[in-house]
Amino acid sequence: MAVEPPRSVRERLVSWARAALRGATAGGDPATKVRVLDPDGLHLTLCFLGERPAAEITAIGAAMHDCARAVGEFSLGAPLWLPPRRPRALAVEVHDNAGELQALHDRLVDALAAACEAEIAQGSRSFRPHVTVARMGAGRPPATRALPATPSLSFTPQALVLYRSTLAPAGATYEPLTTVALDETGGGPV
Repeated sequence: MAVEPPRSVRERLVSWARAALRGATAGGDPATKVRVLDPDGLHLTLCFLGERPAAEITAIGAAMHDCARAVGEFSLGAPLWLPPRRPRALAVEVHDNAGELQALHDRLVDALAAACEAEIAQGSRSFRPHVTVARMGAGRPPATRALPATPSLSFTPQALVLYRSTLAPAGATYEPLTTVALDETGGGPV
């Protein structure tokens, strides 16, 4: 479950990542090769649900609707390798100064746990808003080289989206299953 930055922001992030990683995205050892993601695959994950039965989609959609509220504008921050100890992805942090994404995340975790009668796996890590822009094999990332500053961009998410992800050798694809507007009165269909 995620929110999407507008297409223009996603395209600028992809352009930035391609320039920042020039030379690390082609040839060489496949374990250290970095793959910049397609703009259509960029999103800010709020909750990772893992494998869930298709019968839960309606209940998940209802929980999304109950949690959807308008959120403010967010700005992009610094690039970061995730996870920090053994990086496999290049991401760009998203500044949530007012805590609105954190609050949305918390509402969703609680509502989804109730709707699905199961605990939503969040692991031991805290919520860290970011947009992943590139992924790599199991080798070490080219972290020793300085990455240029990310574009100075901001965005206001318009909708909450439930995605089905399909893994393939070329990378994951994301199919939107349910979309709920983030508006002043709570969720509405998009």
